[in-house]
Amino acid sequence: MKHLLIAAAFYAGFATVTAQTAAPENDKDLKTWYHKDYATTKVYGVNTENAYKFLESKGLKPKTVVVGVLDSGVEVDHPGLVKNMWKNPNEIPNNGIDDDGNGYVDDVYGWNFIGGKNGDIDVDNMEVTRVVKKYQSVFEGDDSSKNKANQAKMPEEFAMYMKAKDVFTKKSQEAKQSVQLYTMINNAIPDMIKLLNGKNLTKETLASIKPTTQQEAMAMQVLSQMSGDPQIAGKSAAEVETYLKGQMKEALDYFTPQAEKGYNLDFDPRKEIVGDNYDDYSEKKYGNNHYEGPDAKHGTHVAGIIAGLANGSENQYGVASRVAKIMTVRAVPDGDERDKDVANAVRYAVDNGAKILNMSFGKPVSPGKNVVWDAFKYAESKGVLLVKAAGNENEDIAEHQYFPTNFKSQSDEKPFINNMIVVGSNTNDSNALKSSFSNYDKKMVDVFAPGSEIYSTVPDGKYEYLQGTSMASPVVAGSAAVLLAYMPNLKPEQIIESLVKTTNTSTANGFDNLSRSAGVIDVAKAAEYAYKNFYKADASTKSTNKPVKKQKLHKSIDKTKL
Repeated sequence: MKHLLIAAAFYAGFATVTAQTAAPENDKDLKTWYHKDYATTKVYGVNTENAYKFLESKGLKPKTVVVGVLDSGVEVDHPGLVKNMWKNPNEIPNNGIDDDGNGYVDDVYGWNFIGGKNGDIDVDNMEVTRVVKKYQSVFEGDDSSKNKANQAKMPEEFAMYMKAKDVFTKKSQEAKQSVQLYTMINNAIPDMIKLLNGKNLTKETLASIKPTTQQEAMAMQVLSQMSGDPQIAGKSAAEVETYLKGQMKEALDYFTPQAEKGYNLDFDPRKEIVGDNYDDYSEKKYGNNHYEGPDAKHGTHVAGIIAGLANGSENQYGVASRVAKIMTVRAVPDGDERDKDVANAVRYAVDNGAKILNMSFGKPVSPGKNVVWDAFKYAESKGVLLVKAAGNENEDIAEHQYFPTNFKSQSDEKPFINNMIVVGSNTNDSNALKSSFSNYDKKMVDVFAPGSEIYSTVPDGKYEYLQGTSMASPVVAGSAAVLLAYMPNLKPEQIIESLVKTTNTSTANGFDNLSRSAGVIDVAKAAEYAYKNFYKADASTKSTNKPVKKQKLHKSIDKTKL
């Protein structure tokens, strides 16, 4: 679910680069924009502070909510996260014993389903690659009569194979071409800096340059494109060089693993590292407790959006920073998650007390979708809320299915479970509210939430801006945690209704037709709605500084999970 911050097109031997506006590191307002109150700022944030004020004004006392982050891993000792990490109360750290008897040894902060005694998965295949590899000889082998017989015998598998083959062919070629393109641009950086000749990047500077070779002409085209970006225009040659190197590294780090491994039919790290039988969906006890894994950038960023705490000079904080604890369940590699791992991650998080699960991942085909759907039903039975990113392809997901999904068929009128909310991404620009990359649909996407230029925790104790529906989903997960912490009787479907019914809507550019709610969540309004319509008083949720009068006590009914 990563979203690349730089896009490029190749024209007539030259590269045209359109870079995302660079977010200034010292802009404290931008770092926390997603918390803003739309009513007073006209920025579509989620109104975090007013939610707490409303709930506390009612004398409610929060209970801690455990949020499971099913992702690439989390840096559990990050200074902005360490105080809000869930710790298994029944596990003694690092004694090599399964103290709580749940089948997972030393699972103190969670579990890693994509690791084993021989290490951890970093890059894995895309799911379409695995499907093509598995079924190519079955449906398109040397014997045409057998091919036709198999196609008739396994129509669902054949349809999935044909879809996977189409995506594989297109995307594998795109990845290879992108590596070539970005490598060429990267190699041209010295030419760009030489052309600037120590001068700042301005239109006047560029007008005085006369390229004499094809390489210089290409370099000029990139510089001309960059000169229109207010965040880099006017910068010194040294600053331009640093910026370009960073952008090219990001692009190559994104596409190179795809080209070399993700879409490589001969690449398979699973057997040697994890050691399980991937096709055996009944296996559950595998993995290790390496919570961070080789690359926890994505998961750490997600965790910070939910429950990050202001740290030192950093004023970043998560929506549910006052009430949530993060359980990390590693199931998403650089590549596509496997259905077996997703199903086991959901069940692990549910069984160990998570009440909300954030799932910032997805893929176009899902051979084990029934196993995942069974896990979703299990979460539903336990009162756990699932929060799911809509995806980053700028597609209508009623036309382009994006797994895992809460609709067994895109033509179904309603989802088959009532405990999942699907989230699109919005920007802080009310005139261009939908993030350019965000998937959408008026039936299958429930709400939008901030997902562009989101500042949060990343490994090595650092912070970064990232964007994607991967960032919007944890904004909603954190918002749900706030509601549930103060009103623990809320059921997942009630939390979803509260968030959907109270969005700040917009009709700009057809935004009201992109989701079921027609708007961006407002957690303060959702808190008022839930309090008015669903809250049931419980002495344990009332503030201790107010006397508890006679009232009938009852057990808090479940919670939410993801």
